[in-house]
This record gives sequence, structure tokens and C-alpha cells, in this order.
Amino acid sequence: MKSRNSPGAGDDGDPAPGANGGTKPKRTVRNVILAALLGIALVAGGFLFSLAQIWNTQTAKTEISAAPQSPAETATGKPTPSPSKKPAPKPVKPPPPAKLPMNILLIGSDHRKGDPPAPSGLPNQRADVLMLVHLAADGKHAYGISMMRDLWVPIPGYGEAKINSALEQGGMPLAVRTVESLFGQKIQHAVMIDFEGFRGITEALGGVEVDNPVEFTASFDTHQHFPAGVIKLQGQRALEFVRERYSFADGDFHRVSNQQLFLRSTLAKLLSARTLTNPVTLYRLVNTASKYITVDKGLNATGLASLVYSLRNVRMQDAVFFTLPTAGFGTSTDGQSIILPDYGATAAVGAALGKDRLGQYAATLGK
Repeated sequence: MKSRNSPGAGDDGDPAPGANGGTKPKRTVRNVILAALLGIALVAGGFLFSLAQIWNTQTAKTEISAAPQSPAETATGKPTPSPSKKPAPKPVKPPPPAKLPMNILLIGSDHRKGDPPAPSGLPNQRADVLMLVHLAADGKHAYGISMMRDLWVPIPGYGEAKINSALEQGGMPLAVRTVESLFGQKIQHAVMIDFEGFRGITEALGGVEVDNPVEFTASFDTHQHFPAGVIKLQGQRALEFVRERYSFADGDFHRVSNQQLFLRSTLAKLLSARTLTNPVTLYRLVNTASKYITVDKGLNATGLASLVYSLRNVRMQDAVFFTLPTAGFGTSTDGQSIILPDYGATAAVGAALGKDRLGQYAATLGK
């Protein structure tokens, strides 16, 4: 099956260095990072819950302090009637806990405003970021499995293709079915965000600091420079950080590593007390997120709140991210540069997911 990718080594649509002058410019793929996906989608309910608690507390304090201790005297000497005290608002009850363990598919779409629809009639978009998030039954551990977008896998009903083409062929439902088929495990929910959403959310958050391990300069757009060490990422600068691959010897693998680094830093900021107790920041984030995030029908506000409450004991040091092992590079029958799946490793990950033992599997990586 032919995907929207054109054949050749540069078939993923990313801007190639020096691709200008006399050649037809390639369509720039708007790679979005999953950081905002997980960070906003999983804590949006928690934000609203925190906002309600903050506002209720502030309202209660205002009403109590405004109540006079004794009747005030008027100019005529007659006491004015004491204002009736309003009952203090009832404390916000925590939502019911979500049923864990749970698998959530995070999708970063390259969709842009003005793109014509795909031949399927669906939005013209590919899944340029794919991560399966597994929330352990103990409510204390979370795992993120990144999948290379050029991974050559069976797309249910369409034959073999790059995994990122499933979104274009059948939308979120087909993307979910493809990953379910890959691991042999059920996915309970899916969350998707596009390029504009990522930019807007990073702006609303006020930027994120990451400890960049390798100095590099982006090979496209505004050619941002990223020195090694702690740097702040926001808006366009954040986009170029998570999209760059040509500056690295291991290309897309390093890009995925940078995406995971950004995600961890974003989550740390989102879950920090400074963010969760700032009504202005919370409102701005929730308002921004609602414009860009697409979720499955079962993940409503109540479901989000339940999910977040179930994860109240997760600490950042208990969140583990890794990339699904692969079997190297190859070429498809129609000439596309692809990444070959490691079926043994994929089966092992699927088994670990099914037994809620992903932590044990992750501990074996690198040994």
C-alpha cells in the first residue's frame, strides 16, 4: 500500500538541509511533541478540579471575612439588619478513581489549517508522534513507549505501511487499531494534538526548561541554536527542538530522545505545586488545551478528572520512557526508506503490557 510518504531516503517530509534554490520545496512536516498531549490531556481534569478547590476556598474566605461581627449603626441610630451569612460552599468531592491499569495512545498530528482533505475524505494528516502510555494498576507508575513513525507495520484493512499513515487512512480509530494489533493489547483511550496546539500550549505554560545533552542548530525554519545545558523552550523554539533530526548521527532516534526529554520536563512543570496552585496559569492552560486537543468519545471531563485523581501519587521519578526496539533500517517494495520492526521485542512489550509488568521489561533495556 502506498502511504502519503514519497519514496526515498528523505521520504518523511521533514525539511532537508539546504533544500532550496531550483528545487521544489518539500512539504514541511509539522512534527508535534507528545509532551503537551500527555501533560494537558491527563491533567486537564486535575486542573479543573484544582481550580474548583482554589476558588471555593477563596470564596469561603471572602464571605466569612465580609460578615460583620455586630450590627452597624446607621445615621439615625437604628441598627441595620445583619446580612444573612451564606453557607460556606461544600468541599469539592474527589472524582471516583479510574479503572487501572490503562493504556492511552498519544498522537501528534502534522495537520495544518488549510490542508486539503486526504483521498480518504479525512483530514490530510499523519501521526508524526506516537506514544503508548501505560498507567500501572498501583496508580504510582506510568510508562511511555515511543514508536518510530517510519516503523513498517500491518495497517488493519490496508496492508503494510509506515505506522504514521494509519491516521491519514482511517483517523484516530484506525491509528488505535494499528497499535492494538502491533502489541496485541487493548487501548482504552486516545488523545491527539496538532502543530498549532503544541505551539499554543507551550506558550500558555510559559515555556519549559530542559537539560540539553548535545549542542545543535536546527536545520530548518528559523535555525534556532540550542547550546548544551539547561535551556528554556517555548513556542517556535520548542518546535524546532523537538523536530530536529539532521544534526544528529542517529537522526530520528535522537529526535525521539529529545521529545521524551521535553515530555518529562513538561510534566514536571505541569504537576508542580507552582502550576497547580496558580488559577491564572491553570485557566490559561485549560482554555488553550480545549481548542486543540481531540480525545475519544469516552474520555470526557469526568473521565479525565477520575484519571488524574487516580494518578495523584505518581512521582516524576516513577515515570519511565523508552523507545520500542527496532531491527534497523530497510527499504519497502515501493522504494520507501523504512524502519524494520523487532518482532521479538514487540511481543515482549505486548506481554509485559498485558501482565502490567512493563517496569520489569524496561529494567532489562540497556543490559
